[in-house]
Amino acid sequence: MTRLESGAVQLHREPHPVEEVIGAALNRLGKRLGDRRVTTRVPPDLPSVLIDDVLIEQVLVNLLDNALKYTPPGTPIAIAATGTDERVTVEVSDRGPGLPRGEEDRVFEKFYRPESAKGPGAGLGLAICRGIIDAHGGRIWAQNLPEGGVSFFFSLPVATPVPAPPHG
Repeated sequence: MTRLESGAVQLHREPHPVEEVIGAALNRLGKRLGDRRVTTRVPPDLPSVLIDDVLIEQVLVNLLDNALKYTPPGTPIAIAATGTDERVTVEVSDRGPGLPRGEEDRVFEKFYRPESAKGPGAGLGLAICRGIIDAHGGRIWAQNLPEGGVSFFFSLPVATPVPAPPHG
């Protein structure tokens, strides 16, 4: 976290399809997902993003790990991605208790844990996510769902192709 805040983290950015990073995060969690149903919805024409794939994979792992920790066993998790010409947005949703009303932004503060949080944790996972997304020029936020649960969103700039030099 200190390295992120000081700007000491070197980003190794390359264009990557978000679908690959989502797959890598799900693969990394593997057995911890157990019998949890995880659905993914990623359009085939989604533009690539210019990212450090290892760090963005860590963001997804942290968000999925929180969904596993704070929701009842067997409840589904959904991952969806959408895009525009400028940004790709990824959403990780669960059907747990959601966040305390008014604390949707506070959960990204260092060491902050809602009073309802049970189990191990230092309150750094979401702060690290915010640091990584900020370093990529993106944005991360959370919102409670009307039907229960919470969605965490992050958006990243699209990898813009470098124009070919003119032939002359």
